[in-house]
Parts: sequence; C-alpha cells; structure tokens
Amino acid sequence: MTGTGKQNYHHGDLRAALVQAGLKLLEERHGDDIGLREVARAVGVSATAVYRHFPDKAALLRALAAEGLARLATAQRTASEAAGGGIAGFTATGCAYVRFALAHPALFRLLFSHPPDQDPMTATREQLSEAFLMLLANAALVVPPDASAETVKLAALDAWARVHGLAMLMLDGQIPRDDRLIDRLIRPPEAECS
Repeated sequence: MTGTGKQNYHHGDLRAALVQAGLKLLEERHGDDIGLREVARAVGVSATAVYRHFPDKAALLRALAAEGLARLATAQRTASEAAGGGIAGFTATGCAYVRFALAHPALFRLLFSHPPDQDPMTATREQLSEAFLMLLANAALVVPPDASAETVKLAALDAWARVHGLAMLMLDGQIPRDDRLIDRLIRPPEAECS
C-alpha cells in the first residue's frame, strides 16, 4: 500500500476516504477479507480513528455494500438511458448487472454477503435500494398495466434471479465470461420461449 497513505485523506471527510480505500482494496482481491486496520493504513490514519466512523468490520462492509449498490444502480441507469429506455432499457440494465459483477467481483459478492436489512417483497418503496426500485420500474413494463404491486415485485424478482444467476455462473467459472453470451441470454421477455 505504499504511496496511498495520507496523500489520499482530506481532513473533514475521513469516512468517505475510508470507504474509498475499502473499495480500492476490494478491487485487488476476490473476497471481502479486508479489515479496519488495513483500511486505516491505506488512508494513513490510526486504527482508532476508523472506529469513530465504523464501530466494527461489519459496519465498514455495510458501508462498502451501500456504495456498491449505488454504483450498480448508476451503471444500470446509464445502460438503460443509452438504450433509450423501455424494454430495450430493461434488457440493458440486465446486461449492465452481469457486466458490473464481472468487472467488480469482490464488491459484487460483498453486496450479497452484507445485504440490506429489508426483504424486497415486504419493504416499502422508501426502504428499497435505488437498484431494486429501478428493477421494479422496469419490471412494470413487462406485466399488464393493471397488474398488482405484488405481481410487479414478482416480475422484478424473476428478472433479478435471471441476471444474478448468470452473473454467479460466470463469476464461479461454470460458464465462460462472454459478452455475446450475456447479450443472447438477457433478452426482452417477449423473445423468450413460452
């Protein structure tokens, strides 16, 4: 970690510096095996300073997961907008999900080893992450206009299960990491076999 030290820390924003250092450390490995002392060293502060913002490792990992979810949502929103929204945008968000997982494997795994506290089927809209809200909005495109909220949530969970399964199969080496395969498997619902 030489060269990263105190140069990256700006007084008054230690929490953000710690999160950024944690994210950088995650990019260098395959799991969430980072500790508070390691993050403190990367930022150039004492381990005691870290505890003012994160009482334990779990709190740091939750903060990293929250930032990861925000980055995933941004990647999906950008992909949807680039595709022009609608069904094409919905498909693009699925492809972005898998590609995000492949580009950031440790962070992606962290998102699900330290998930949000709320079950998406019972959470209120205010409690859902931006990524799941985007999934809900897009899922509404593939169900009848008069579908119940539960039906929309089920459609969102179905879409999530598909892209998450594909991402995990590729991350675990069960199938090849292939952009063309991602594009072929994640397609608009109307193109699927019945």
